[in-house]
Amino acid sequence: MSIKQNIKMIRENIARAEASGAILLVAATKMNDADAVKEAIACGVDACGENRVQEFLEKNEKGAYSGAPIHFIGHLQRNKVKQIVGKVDLIQSVDSKELLTLISNRAKMLGITQDLLIEINVAGEEQKSGIAASELSEILRYAAEAPNIRIRGLMCVPPVTRNAEENIPYFDQMRQLFIDNGDKKYDNVFMDFLSMGMTGDYVEAVKAGANMVRIGSAIFGERDYSAAN
Repeated sequence: MSIKQNIKMIRENIARAEASGAILLVAATKMNDADAVKEAIACGVDACGENRVQEFLEKNEKGAYSGAPIHFIGHLQRNKVKQIVGKVDLIQSVDSKELLTLISNRAKMLGITQDLLIEINVAGEEQKSGIAASELSEILRYAAEAPNIRIRGLMCVPPVTRNAEENIPYFDQMRQLFIDNGDKKYDNVFMDFLSMGMTGDYVEAVKAGANMVRIGSAIFGERDYSAAN
């Protein structure tokens, strides 16, 4: 199907999930060229999400994201902070005090406020980024004292599974973290966005309370990883 048809189907699936409130559809644009990104924006995605700094820079140079907010959704290396802060609307993958400090310092230098999400390693997977759920209160208190940043919510990448229902307990855990920390009053911290759910499990994520989903192959088709080698 076309990108337009795929987006229509995703919107219909989200609506059938009986979600309350608006769900932001972020097109995960990794390994898709500028023309495909522009088409997705024209067909009504709410934002674009890029995983790799170099890809973001190349597509941004071509005006690929014009007309939609751009999020950075991949692991952000500390030496790449200068290339991202102030150039994207939201960094979804803050996973340490050190990274938060670097972002804060860069944003202060630029005279801007950078919006961020805290990434939670909800399943405790060693190979994945993100803080432990038990560390969230500490990093939020730290963020409350950091200038020129604004925490807008939480993000997670649950385990890869053939059965999306296996991730429901992780989504439920994230929803509870989102609610619990939304009740706390920290400066610079606002629980506006709960970003969870991708192509294989976005319906389950929405049912669990996600208000932002990051979808790639269901929009653009399966990625050809052989072409990247």
